[in-house]
Amino acid sequence: MHLDASKWEAEVATLWGDEELDDQERLERMRSLADRAPHPALGAFELGGAFDSSGHEAEADVQYAAATRAGLAEIDPARAAQLAIQHASTLRNLGRVDEAIAMLRDAPRHPAAGDAPAVFLALALHSAGRSAEALRVALEAIEPGLPRYHRSVRAYAAALTDPPEGSGRLDA
Repeated sequence: MHLDASKWEAEVATLWGDEELDDQERLERMRSLADRAPHPALGAFELGGAFDSSGHEAEADVQYAAATRAGLAEIDPARAAQLAIQHASTLRNLGRVDEAIAMLRDAPRHPAAGDAPAVFLALALHSAGRSAEALRVALEAIEPGLPRYHRSVRAYAAALTDPPEGSGRLDA
């Protein structure tokens, strides 16, 4: 039996907020909630998160992919933004770094995710051995929030992957 959406959301929030549960108990309870979700995409997303947070990345990958196929982006844009981050992080942990990078580059933007896609993209790029590009992404993500030095930070960030003409390197 499916729960009405507001009751289901409240139960999911309560489950995630319960600091006393161990991973296995949370996972079992989330399985039950996923089965009663008002939409399959919601259940798959939350179950994927439970697998992910308990260290079961391969199972999380399956659930995250199911949430995408079931149309999470169409029914819950905020969760879809979180899904891109969580799934890409899982893929990175599974050694599928190029997929993670592509997913994060295409991640939907939503206020609920803020700059998290850029943070996780920087981590994935670093895992891929592309540290200069990772640092550039991270600098470009934080630059708008700086109180000053915007132009300098943008220039230094660009120089990490696009050295000034003629120099071939960045001397800071």
